[in-house]
Amino acid sequence: MSTPITPQPTKIDGIRYYTPPTGFVLTGRDGMVNIPWDDKPPIPVTDEDFTNVEGGGAADYDMVGRGIYQALRHNPDCSFAADYAAVLKEAYPHIISELGGQIIMLEAKEVDTPYLDRKINYLKIMALFDPANAGLQLEIARTLSDKGSRLSTLHQAVDSWYGAEKTLKRALDLDPANHHVAYEYGEALYVLGRYEQAAEAWQNISSGLGVSEQRKIEARIAAILAGKLPQVPPLDYLTAISVAVEAHHAGRNDEAAAIIEDVLTDPVFAEQFPMNEIYYMLGTCYQEMGMVHEAAEAFKRS
Repeated sequence: MSTPITPQPTKIDGIRYYTPPTGFVLTGRDGMVNIPWDDKPPIPVTDEDFTNVEGGGAADYDMVGRGIYQALRHNPDCSFAADYAAVLKEAYPHIISELGGQIIMLEAKEVDTPYLDRKINYLKIMALFDPANAGLQLEIARTLSDKGSRLSTLHQAVDSWYGAEKTLKRALDLDPANHHVAYEYGEALYVLGRYEQAAEAWQNISSGLGVSEQRKIEARIAAILAGKLPQVPPLDYLTAISVAVEAHHAGRNDEAAAIIEDVLTDPVFAEQFPMNEIYYMLGTCYQEMGMVHEAAEAFKRS
């Protein structure tokens, strides 16, 4: 029988790992916290706090909470994430409260692109606290889908959409009767080019959606059955557009325009995934190339 491989702590910027001595007990909150650490993983501490323990000192309550919170905010998928989240949940109610406040703040406004990753990480931490909550998995997936559809983050479309599909599958396993999860799961499958699986996911939805969503999936299912599909998976088009964005930023407007024109020649994709920003960028490319009439036509469609 092979010996199980013990996972190694994940490298995270600004974090060092501290292995406390045998018998270490985390204490705090006037005796309300008393957690033996012998069966737990190394403790993440900030670089600043590590100087206080590397010479043999003991990590105190504040150091441990600060380090775990920073580690999870940077990488909620790190090794031992569930163990660290369990400690926060048991011993650091003020951190849980702060995290909830951050999520509420981000939900209350249209999140700018730089904040998407922060929102995803915060939601993932909450999911560590409540792993059976399908709603949290749905919100993570929706944010990943949003990230994978924005012009400014299309270079991460592959990771974002595959991550969304995986997360939605997890949500559906947790709550098979959730029609909103099934709807989003079908959408992710469709973007990945798994059309028959998408139709199957949508056909299982009998009620519970809004009129516009219901009409959309009915039209999509009919198109799949009729073979009216994008020439390549939508994700491939999104990836191509990301290359166009990069070319445009580098001043290669003729290359960017050619890519966008090629994508827009697929009428099914252009109809099913209307992205006004694409036409605006195409118009800008034409403008830079001195093609005034073509630019004006593109801007009209943006």
